[in-house]
Amino acid sequence: MAAKETPQETKVSDRGMVTIPADLRQRLDIEPGDKLRWKADKEGNLSVEVVKQRYGAFDDFEPVSIGGGGSETHDLAGHEDDPAFSENS
Repeated sequence: MAAKETPQETKVSDRGMVTIPADLRQRLDIEPGDKLRWKADKEGNLSVEVVKQRYGAFDDFEPVSIGGGGSETHDLAGHEDDPAFSENS
């Protein structure tokens, strides 16, 4: 039989803000930038879902050097002599 959780209370501020207790943040892995999705049913029962905030589709990828001395951009590297890529066109 699982141990029963002790209910925790937080107070709603004048601005409608609440603090998520630290042990819940740690247990649910809630980090700054994550979102909470709130739902209430017809009986007034409230549920909250943690929505992990992803900062970008490629944040987990390691950057890859395009070579050169750093002055080239990914748009022009290797095409410096091509008139189609000239800024003077």
